[in-house]
Amino acid sequence: MINIISKKLEIDMELKKKIEFICDFCNTTPTFINGNIRNVERYKLSYIKPHIIIFKGFNYSKTLYIISNVIEIKELESFIKSYK
Repeated sequence: MINIISKKLEIDMELKKKIEFICDFCNTTPTFINGNIRNVERYKLSYIKPHIIIFKGFNYSKTLYIISNVIEIKELESFIKSYK
């Protein structure tokens, strides 16, 4: 029998506050979905689902995937403004 172990990941609160601040400035609403890590027991197989941020307030939704906790805030602001 194969057992899959799942571990939830939390978005860093400082990063979340920065993203919310930029979204307030750009008149949009972020929706955060936490990522997770799934390991197959007794094997060296892992699946990492990244954090997902969905930006609403446009004519359509745009999704940003965060794989690590390091993100350039300047890039995020230009990302949001380019789809407005």
